[in-house]
Amino acid sequence: MLTRRFRLLFPLLLATLAPTLHATSPEVDAGWILGKLARPAPMSTPFVELRGSRLLKKPLRIEGEYARPAGDTLVRQVRAPYVETSTIKAGSVTIARGGAAHTYSLDRAPQLAGQQNSFGALLSGDRAQLERAFRVDSEGTRERWTLRLTPKDARMAAYVRGLTLFGRGAELRCIETTPVKGDLQRTLLAGAAVAATGVDDAARLSTLCRGDAAR
Repeated sequence: MLTRRFRLLFPLLLATLAPTLHATSPEVDAGWILGKLARPAPMSTPFVELRGSRLLKKPLRIEGEYARPAGDTLVRQVRAPYVETSTIKAGSVTIARGGAAHTYSLDRAPQLAGQQNSFGALLSGDRAQLERAFRVDSEGTRERWTLRLTPKDARMAAYVRGLTLFGRGAELRCIETTPVKGDLQRTLLAGAAVAATGVDDAARLSTLCRGDAAR
């Protein structure tokens, strides 16, 4: 159960707030994308997370906000359909829900060591550090780009097949996490999360994630 919760928290390690950049359409590489995603603390962004399950007729929808109040602290605040706050700091995660809080060492989930370092690489725009943990592939233009991360570390790869980041200009709009077991998890961020307000149709949410909504 603890490992599953860590896996579902992984988008927290990648969430970042970025302003929308309207640009022309030259092709981009990973270095350009990482340069635009780099953001100092403090920052915050709304999110809409969709968790698929064969037991559900439609994905479970979770809404809230990601925040980075300081360089070494990440916070995931769930507001609906339940209230929960998860804080990652100093090598541990604290999960508070219903008046109770529990703290776990990230050492209990070894795959998070590389993930935590990779998050730092994303926020600092450090491509070399990111490539030590992932194979990095990119495609698209400044108006619509995709960044794919495939774990190199065997421990991480045992839980996560890969992550696909979708964005426009300097705005990271969505992260799709493909686990080794279970269904794809989709996290809409920033402008995509705002656009998802009141939207329940799975196909429409997928469109918002992949950046086709305004095209």
